[in-house]
Amino acid sequence: MELLHPLQLDTNYEYGSHWIVTSNHGYIAYAQEEWRRRFGQLKSRMMVSGEIALMELPVDRNEVFQAMESEPTMFIRYLQPVDIAFDIQALQTDTVQSFDSLLTHLIHDLEGSIEGMRLGVHVRSSASGDSLDKELRDALRTAVERTGASVAIQDPERIVSLFIHDGVGYAGLMTTAEAGSDWPGGTVRFRREEGQVSRAKFKLLEAERTFGLDFTAYRNALDIGAAPGGWTSLLLERGVQVTAVDPAAMHPSLIDHPNLTYYKSNAGDVALEPGEFDLLVCDMSWSPKVTAQLVIGLLDSVMQGGTVIVTVKLMHKKPLQTIREVKEMFLEHLHIIRAKQLFHNRDEITLYMMKM
Repeated sequence: MELLHPLQLDTNYEYGSHWIVTSNHGYIAYAQEEWRRRFGQLKSRMMVSGEIALMELPVDRNEVFQAMESEPTMFIRYLQPVDIAFDIQALQTDTVQSFDSLLTHLIHDLEGSIEGMRLGVHVRSSASGDSLDKELRDALRTAVERTGASVAIQDPERIVSLFIHDGVGYAGLMTTAEAGSDWPGGTVRFRREEGQVSRAKFKLLEAERTFGLDFTAYRNALDIGAAPGGWTSLLLERGVQVTAVDPAAMHPSLIDHPNLTYYKSNAGDVALEPGEFDLLVCDMSWSPKVTAQLVIGLLDSVMQGGTVIVTVKLMHKKPLQTIREVKEMFLEHLHIIRAKQLFHNRDEITLYMMKM
């Protein structure tokens, strides 16, 4: 059976690798720039304007994954290697049988067997709402189950990812850590709860997962610019004692919570004890440098080894310069563990830091 005819992708490299790279909308150029600076050379072709691109690097997939593990990028939301590319029209009438051949190719480096393995199946298309997506996803899931593996929605051991653009299927196999997310395309979706204070809660919830944090392990948190209380509400749910500071009003549902102390004031006007908090969080729509200076001025209240999580708004035309300047300010006082644009960040990044 002749199914998969690898395409001759545009390349002048004798060796190299190809990738489907996803970012938040409007930030794919910054993902490209991060890779260009790291690997020296880069070719890129846009698949979805401002969000998804096919990128080519002059190094193999293992070197890319190793580099991403040692120093993760800020703007790449989801990373899929292109292990094979094929003409969608070449699929046989029996699509499941066609995908049997696809899986045989992809699992070759796993010694040909994925029996008993939990596999995530991600099928996406550059054409929004493409009805073909569901048909191919169902066929690929069936093919996975025919190998003796199971389809896993959460915590898969490997991900089989298929991205479709202009009649071409780009397929790859990777771990969740290599992809950067176990959500298709990195589009993290949390269920909105009844009575939820604000969608800002999703940002901190995603940060908790992405950075490997466990907020139940914290004792006492300071939330700067807390109103209306999206981040405060999540910390309270985790059993943390929260001191919330904001001249604006907190949501009425939080005011009487026994673990909440609320100061309706500017943060600079509140007297805080030295080393009082093991966690400081700040999600303010202020100038990035002004926010950084405010947080730095409150660090005496954070114990040594305490965690600091701050969003940096990218309100100007030079986000990389803004990020560099803000990081330089924080580096005099904090160890920056990770800088990442989360799915729920939109026009900002999140800094995960620790007080030295």
